[in-house]
Amino acid sequence: MSGTDDVIIVGAGPAGSLAALVLARAGARVRLVDRATFPRPKLCGDTVNPGAVETLRRFGLADSLEVRSLPISGMILTGLRGTVVRSLYGEGNTGSPVQGWAVSRRILDSELVAAAIDAGAQFDERVSVEGPILANSRAGSYVRGVLVRGRSGKSVNLPAAVTIAADGRRSLIARKLGLARSTRYPRRWVVGGYFDAVEALSSFGEMHVRQDHYIGVAPVPEGLANVCVVSPVRSRFAEPEILLRQTVASDPVLAHRFLRAKLVGQVTSLGPMGVDGGGAGLPGLLLAGDAAGFIDPITGDGVRFALRGGELAALTALWMMETGCQDGHERLRRLRATDFSCKWRFNRAVRAVVGSTLGVAAGSMVADLLPGVLRRVVEYAGDTQLCRLSR
Repeated sequence: MSGTDDVIIVGAGPAGSLAALVLARAGARVRLVDRATFPRPKLCGDTVNPGAVETLRRFGLADSLEVRSLPISGMILTGLRGTVVRSLYGEGNTGSPVQGWAVSRRILDSELVAAAIDAGAQFDERVSVEGPILANSRAGSYVRGVLVRGRSGKSVNLPAAVTIAADGRRSLIARKLGLARSTRYPRRWVVGGYFDAVEALSSFGEMHVRQDHYIGVAPVPEGLANVCVVSPVRSRFAEPEILLRQTVASDPVLAHRFLRAKLVGQVTSLGPMGVDGGGAGLPGLLLAGDAAGFIDPITGDGVRFALRGGELAALTALWMMETGCQDGHERLRRLRATDFSCKWRFNRAVRAVVGSTLGVAAGSMVADLLPGVLRRVVEYAGDTQLCRLSR
């Protein structure tokens, strides 16, 4: 690891890898680093909404991923009092069904990294970032790369004209520079794992909203089901495997479907999930993915946010190199606001509803009386308008 790169990207998840792909295809010298060894497991709902699929298709990445995925036709939502809403994502302009995918992050992230490498990006795995490199100019300090600890155990400076932090909701760079903090409310924890022999799986993702938690269920390849439980009660997560088993076994909608189900592999938990981002970066630094602000998984659009956020960061980095301007973060902030502001408000509204006992009850009542409203919510959460605009 030596020399000066045009752009260094910290974090090889969807945001970082797509940013590296965009930059490499544009001819930039880009280096992508991650502390993990790929392929690596990642706690996630394992669903990619239709808008994210359309983004992958736009970059020529859909074919290799689609054959390793299951189609997701829509969502099944259940609430209190036996409320059930089954909603398709609808049809595109050509009359073909709009679909998302169920694909593990292990596969998705590895495919994106491979595409970035094929485009010419340098990828260094098992590299831990220790902090940003700061430099000074007449206009003030700015980020000029990162300090890393590589496989040899030695600390090494990696200078770059532009740095993109895409290192997740606990971004070391964003936190060291005071750009991110955990939210006070709502604070949620998640536990997830895979079950075999779950009955009545279909081509629909599922979200089961209860008074003090919600449960996501998604069919994934090899006949498994991805199951995640999200709750604001931290004490429940002291024994993650027991929590996961007991939650599905006691749920009035899911219990009978899990009678013969068996856990496969390790149960994973994390939290608190909420992260408030502090803008889009600093001079010389751009934020992407969860490092720029964590999206609650209730709406299932986190991967789409990450992909588009990575693309916007890459386009901004190219603009910074072309103009020599260090303040690309202000430009990126405006681009993100234009693209995401409506969806951010939507996500916050849904998060508030499921975080409130009265909200869950009111949502169930709306679903009973006006199921079409929730169907529109599913379509909007799935970013289906992106599919219709492109076809």
